[in-house]
Amino acid sequence: MLMDLTVHDFMDAVAADSPAPGGGSVAACTGACGAALMAMVCRLTLRGREEEGTAMGRLLALAEEKRRELAYLVEEDTAAFHWVMDALRLPKGTPAEKEKRRQALLEATFYAARVPLRTASLCVELLEHIRVLADRGNQNALSDAAVALECLYAACRGACYNVRINLKGLGPSENKDALLHELQEIEGRAANVYHAGRKLLAQKGL
Repeated sequence: MLMDLTVHDFMDAVAADSPAPGGGSVAACTGACGAALMAMVCRLTLRGREEEGTAMGRLLALAEEKRRELAYLVEEDTAAFHWVMDALRLPKGTPAEKEKRRQALLEATFYAARVPLRTASLCVELLEHIRVLADRGNQNALSDAAVALECLYAACRGACYNVRINLKGLGPSENKDALLHELQEIEGRAANVYHAGRKLLAQKGL
């Protein structure tokens, strides 16, 4: 399991001469790090106070929930890549085999696009709370909130690249159009909240 590796071993796995784990898993891991930083700032803000029922307590719960999901997607992105590779290895000697291979590859490729799309969706959901964290969170940890912002935006953008590369070779379809529409919506939301967050941080001297 990738998430059971040490940081050094994970980096070695990424650096190896194998395409997986690759950008999709790194994007999910980066997003999980951003979520972890959000949780840390929430805890530093709540220190010595009741968590439940407060806005910061709810944000902490959200950050931890999304961190777990993003950690899962680190593994799932690599699994999705291997599913595509397995489909490519199917026999194609007869028309029936070719059709079976085509269908398997189509299914695997769409799944390989949906995994990073989920990563991007989780990251933008967290990004939309960064302003609250930067504004109301422990100001001694403001730079940590800023790094969370950068991690989550980079993870979102990286995941979007992986969606596009997986869809690139597929012909027109309603499924492809739906994924691209969702992707564009996420990209727009992410850019808006990222730049708003940068503006707030600049106002605070960062």
